[in-house]
Amino acid sequence: MLFVLERDAAGEGLRLGLTVSRKVGRAVVRNRVRRVLREFFRLRQAMIVRPLDIVVVPKRNLDPKRMDMALAEQEFLPVLERLAREAGDGMTDARSPC
Repeated sequence: MLFVLERDAAGEGLRLGLTVSRKVGRAVVRNRVRRVLREFFRLRQAMIVRPLDIVVVPKRNLDPKRMDMALAEQEFLPVLERLAREAGDGMTDARSPC
């Protein structure tokens, strides 16, 4: 699940919040999910020009052993593309890494 809020303060860029509950797994598993998601958004932060707050809450049916960059792209690139369409030219092509 993804929550997005546009801020008024320009120039601050993207702020990311991650909420990974114990239902996902033990601490090692939860930290792996966080690392992959942080890296995904780090690689794409330059493409998001609007100041946004994004909070990610992984799905309960997420298999943490499958969590990798390919799965993150499969889940979150469509959302980023939708944000780009709604904002007009607020982002560059979401498929190209920065």
